Amino acid sequence: MSESTQENKSLKLDALQDLLIDEFTSRIQEGEAAPSLLNAARQLLKDNNIHTSVSEGSPLADLVNVLPFQDDDDEDLCAVANE
Repeated sequence: MSESTQENKSLKLDALQDLLIDEFTSRIQEGEAAPSLLNAARQLLKDNNIHTSVSEGSPLADLVNVLPFQDDDDEDLCAVANE
């Protein structure tokens, strides 16, 4: 495959990902996100190794506190959120 063809495919994939992200963001902000869309957005973040830290008083900390389950990895998150 030529370098030009590979670059063209890469640009198309980047454009597609941008469209998906824009659509996810729009629907979530408008309150029109079905559970399947939220799951797809979550998976996109996970697949692209997007991570964040939890700080006290943040919306993410609030979410961690209301989740009905906890595993070993979440114990550290809950400790930070409850400090």
